[in-house]
Amino acid sequence: MVGYHRDARELRLTGLESDFLQATSALVCVVDRDGRIVLANPALQRFTGRPAEELHGQHFCDVYVVAEHVELAKDAVARAMATGVAHPQEGDWLAAGGVRRRVAMQNDVLFDDLGRPWAVACVGLDVTERRGQEERLHRRAHTDLLTGLANRSALFEALTRHLDPASGGGCGVLFCDLDDFKVVNDRHGHAVGDHVLTQVAARLRELVAPDDLVARFGGDEFVLLRPAGNPAGLRALADQVVQRIGEPVPGPAGELAVGVSVGIATAGPGEAADVLIARADEAMYGAKTQQRRRRPRFEDPAS
Repeated sequence: MVGYHRDARELRLTGLESDFLQATSALVCVVDRDGRIVLANPALQRFTGRPAEELHGQHFCDVYVVAEHVELAKDAVARAMATGVAHPQEGDWLAAGGVRRRVAMQNDVLFDDLGRPWAVACVGLDVTERRGQEERLHRRAHTDLLTGLANRSALFEALTRHLDPASGGGCGVLFCDLDDFKVVNDRHGHAVGDHVLTQVAARLRELVAPDDLVARFGGDEFVLLRPAGNPAGLRALADQVVQRIGEPVPGPAGELAVGVSVGIATAGPGEAADVLIARADEAMYGAKTQQRRRRPRFEDPAS
């Protein structure tokens, strides 16, 4: 069993528990109510690049907690001592050399013989590579491979967030459909067509604000999402899109010309994402039909 002195300053490990702590790759640390380290297993020593005798007695915030989380970490220990309950967490730790690593933590409160909380035991798992792989997979699942823009799935996730009835603030969208793109494909081939699409994507990125989202909806259709977009601002953005996309695209056989038709629609919290997109799509077709010079038409969702 694991024993400890009543002054709660030192742990005495014997038997199987000691063997486990020596062998495990998990980062095991015990800190007392003052945040001082009273146990650091070999894995944590290797992680921090510091031997046990150097770690013992150090405040854990001075060892592996990143600067922006120090106050939160201190508060978590204080709450655990006050309530007798510690909660799982995940955050960045500082490894040897100041390298940040992502660590998932299982935290538990230790009690003395009288049932009083005196320390917090933390078992940490380095999940840096796992989280990185998950992020890469998430990006691939939400990214259009040709243009690098968000894909349709990512667009609808963003729309759902902005239109959430409880937490959303509404949004506006520009539905953009290239004109004469089929002519480019038919005359010059799909490789040139793909080149045009990537150039269009780059130009759209140039026009949007940091909080906007640009997505390839499919084929030669693109959607620009603006949080809490107002009609005047969306019209101004649409004018910029028409002008910029209408500029010739350099190609291997000379300059290529495509235009764009833009439909605009807005929606508030509680409205459906697919209904918003359908309104913007309808407005785009109206713009394509009414004006070959392609000034965008705004469809008021209330009309």
